[in-house]
Amino acid sequence: MLIYASKRFGIAVLVAITVSLLSFSLIYLSGDPAMALAGESATQEDIENIRRVYGYDQPLVVQYTNWLTKALVGDFGYSNYMRVNVADIIFARLPTTMTLGGCALLFALVLSIPLGVLAAMRPNTMIDRFALSLAVVGQALPSFWFALILVFWLGITWQVLPITGTASWLNFVMPSVALGYYITPAVMRLTRAGMLEVLTSDYIRTARAKGLRPPVVLFKHALRNAIIPVVALAAVQFGFMLGGSIVIETIFAINGLGYLAWESIQRGDLPMMQAIVLILACFYIVLTFLADMLNAFLDPRIRVG
Repeated sequence: MLIYASKRFGIAVLVAITVSLLSFSLIYLSGDPAMALAGESATQEDIENIRRVYGYDQPLVVQYTNWLTKALVGDFGYSNYMRVNVADIIFARLPTTMTLGGCALLFALVLSIPLGVLAAMRPNTMIDRFALSLAVVGQALPSFWFALILVFWLGITWQVLPITGTASWLNFVMPSVALGYYITPAVMRLTRAGMLEVLTSDYIRTARAKGLRPPVVLFKHALRNAIIPVVALAAVQFGFMLGGSIVIETIFAINGLGYLAWESIQRGDLPMMQAIVLILACFYIVLTFLADMLNAFLDPRIRVG
């Protein structure tokens, strides 16, 4: 287990370094950052002064090393637009996005895993067809359109849920459903396929022949093995939802990290964009690593491979 964990950790570190290089390069995508900060009316002397103050006159290797060293201790510099510390803004909005992503993932798992298990236990029945139809609709329906449907019916027509803000847990119901329903089809299909494969395995037939109760066979033996790929998918999808919640946060006026990323792009706030990309990517890497460790714990064969 330790050898497997060391290998996966090494891969995660290499991916994190690559992401940090890409994140650092964002500041040069729009050209000379010193000219962008100085503005159109600035003189050459002003540009040179800004370049010297911000360290843009140093070699790129030195700039990257200085930036990464500060980022590792939570110092991402100051926002070009808001003129405040980037870390303060990001960590003030991050809990909102984490709450939204966690609620969306919980909704998706609670809906998709039981449906996948039921569909696998009753293949080619009405339950199976209903689950597959739900998956097809989820794949075909864009999340922003589903969000607008929820707003129209639950927020405007019936007025049972608030549309905007984060004042209470009710404000997260519609955004979580809209965001979580997007990944429900993939989780449900994977659960169904895994259960169909496991339920026909020899050890399941042996467990039934030994007289074990059906719930024990289903949950202790079948579901534990079928759920392994779902764990990895759920971790990846959670990281995806953290970074991809910008549309949902915009529709429901949720002041989270996704909406902050959109604001930073519009304003050309490069330090903010760098920090958001790096932090979300690190969350994605950490979640993937934890999913690998959990899979290795559930299935010892993975450690050997």
